[in-house]
Amino acid sequence: MLEAGISAPDFTLKTTEGHEVTLSEFRGKNVVLYFYPKDMTPGCTIEACDFRDQNSLFKELDTVVLGVSPDPVEKHQKFTEKHGLPFTLLSDPDHAASDLYGSWQLKKNYGREYMGIIRSTFIIDKSGKIAKVWPKVRVKGHVEEVYQFVKEQLE
Repeated sequence: MLEAGISAPDFTLKTTEGHEVTLSEFRGKNVVLYFYPKDMTPGCTIEACDFRDQNSLFKELDTVVLGVSPDPVEKHQKFTEKHGLPFTLLSDPDHAASDLYGSWQLKKNYGREYMGIIRSTFIIDKSGKIAKVWPKVRVKGHVEEVYQFVKEQLE
C-alpha cells in the first residue's frame, strides 16, 4: 500500500460513460480516490451513497471523488443510475490501478483465500502528491472522516 508524501501513480481507466480518464488530468484539484470491491453490495453501496450525499461539500473544497472497482463499465452504469451517484466510477477489470496503489491483495473469507480489492482511500492534493491514506476502510463514518481531512488539511 502506498504512503502519504509520494507522488500519486498515474493511470488511465474507463469511466461510467465509457470514456478514458487519466488521473493526472485532475492536477490542480484535490482528489478522493477510493477503491471498493464490488458494485451493488451492501458495504459498497453505503460507501458510494455516503460519498454521493457529501459530494457537494467536496466540490466546495475543489475536490473530485473517484471510485474504482474491477466491475465493468456496464455494471458501473447501473450502479450509478440506481443510486444517483454524481461522481465518476472507474472500471479497473485488470486491476492495473489497484495494483499500483496496493489495493489488490490476498483476502480471506470463510476460510477461502482469493485476490481482491481491499477497501482503501487515498487523498491526492492539488500538486499530485498523496496527502493521506486509509488502508483498510470501515464504511461507517469514513466519508465524514475523509471530508474533515480535506477541509482541515488541504483548504
